[in-house]
Amino acid sequence: MLDSDLKSKINQLWDKFWSGGISNPLQAIEQMSYLLFMKRLEDEDIAREQNAQLSSEKYESLFKGKEGCKWSHWTNLPADKILEHVRDKVFPFLRSLGGEDSLYSKYMQDAVFTIPTASLLIEAVKIINGMHIKEQNRDTKGDIYEYLLSELKTAGKNGQFRTPRHIIKMMVELTAPKIGDVICDPACGTAGFLVAAYEYILKTNTSAEFIKKDEQGNEYNFKGDKLNDKQWELLRESTFYGFDFDQTMTRISLMNLMMHGINNPNIKSINTLSTRYNEANYYDVVLANPPFKGSIDESEISGKFTIRTKKTEILFLELMYNILSSSGRCAVIVPDGVLFGNSNAHKLIRKKLLEQCRLDAVVSMPSGVFKPYAGVSAGVLIFTKGEPTEKVWFYGMESDGYSLDDKRTFIDGKGDIPDIIEKFKSRGKEKFENRKAKCFFVPFKEIKENDYDLSISKYREIEYEEVQYEKPEVIKQKIIELEKKISQTLEEIDSKLL
Repeated sequence: MLDSDLKSKINQLWDKFWSGGISNPLQAIEQMSYLLFMKRLEDEDIAREQNAQLSSEKYESLFKGKEGCKWSHWTNLPADKILEHVRDKVFPFLRSLGGEDSLYSKYMQDAVFTIPTASLLIEAVKIINGMHIKEQNRDTKGDIYEYLLSELKTAGKNGQFRTPRHIIKMMVELTAPKIGDVICDPACGTAGFLVAAYEYILKTNTSAEFIKKDEQGNEYNFKGDKLNDKQWELLRESTFYGFDFDQTMTRISLMNLMMHGINNPNIKSINTLSTRYNEANYYDVVLANPPFKGSIDESEISGKFTIRTKKTEILFLELMYNILSSSGRCAVIVPDGVLFGNSNAHKLIRKKLLEQCRLDAVVSMPSGVFKPYAGVSAGVLIFTKGEPTEKVWFYGMESDGYSLDDKRTFIDGKGDIPDIIEKFKSRGKEKFENRKAKCFFVPFKEIKENDYDLSISKYREIEYEEVQYEKPEVIKQKIIELEKKISQTLEEIDSKLL
């Protein structure tokens, strides 16, 4: 969690951009990303040079021959030169990083530096310098970027909205990615799932003495010290893959992953539901929160789908099944309608998940989890490809650690999440037979008999408490006596006023 001072500075940054003429949140976050990335480049370059000196290794600076592109250089230029210098020298340098053949260069080709005035640029630089990013640990740097992204409200546009970070972390914990897994988000947005998966793998490969906790008990300082050089290369180069149809989102994803230490992210701008995407049976872990209410032109839909529908939430579920390797596992957020919808397409996708996969769990979430972006009710499906379902574990989440209104006030930041993770991992040991509890098993046969319905309310037993009411004549007498007392009190008041 960020302290109030850092949050205040990020809010100031947003205010400066809005008042400076960049009111589109997507454009603003893109320009802020460029500035933060420029700052990070020099900080990382200095750190690598210092490490090389300690180990007596040779190191060639990223800025060799381009010293004028360093943050420490151009941020000290006078107002009449700074904007032109960044636009004509620094930004072209930023776009060319990674070499001509890198995905980064490919998607940065069309990137444009749109900060309109020197005054806005100077104010933004001043605020970013005040964040003391160089002094922050890697987790805090990521938190700064995540908090920046939290203002990216795109609800209503193709059903997109950001997934709360603690929900992402829960889903990653439930799929437990490991070194060697190939991990994908086919609708990656800002790459939150990929970043969380990267941090989880680092955490599970960090010695206990390095791991620290903040005031809220959240762990950080994941060194990954148990990983060897080959594993580090695998993790950074060929583990994480993300796709999004929005090119601006693609660039933001690239920046986000690189801000977290993945130097050459595998991010592509493509609609994974379209005929242009043809991967299958490749990924070991899929994590996603795909658009809920988008639709796609029928002529654009890939011919690999067996379920005929234009509903993107259903198509994405079949896509995830298709791209998973055998025994690959998936955690995906779906709207409640997918769990109980009675259309042919809804029933067919649930049947596929139950009969061609092992549907491990359905976690039902309260409707306020996605506020203020959306009030939609949703659930998390966790499934493993390649073996049929015998029974499904249901959990009815009541709290995620924040208030469920538009303010989303911090309570403990956890709610039922630790319990969900703990009980999910103990499913092989416990029977979970009590249907009045928060979680329980339901046999596949029973679900099939209910048209493959996956809503928890279909199977949960509600315990009604019998309330004993007094007889009508007793209630009537009490009301009469109460009215008499009120009349007497009013008469006493009147007498004192006279």
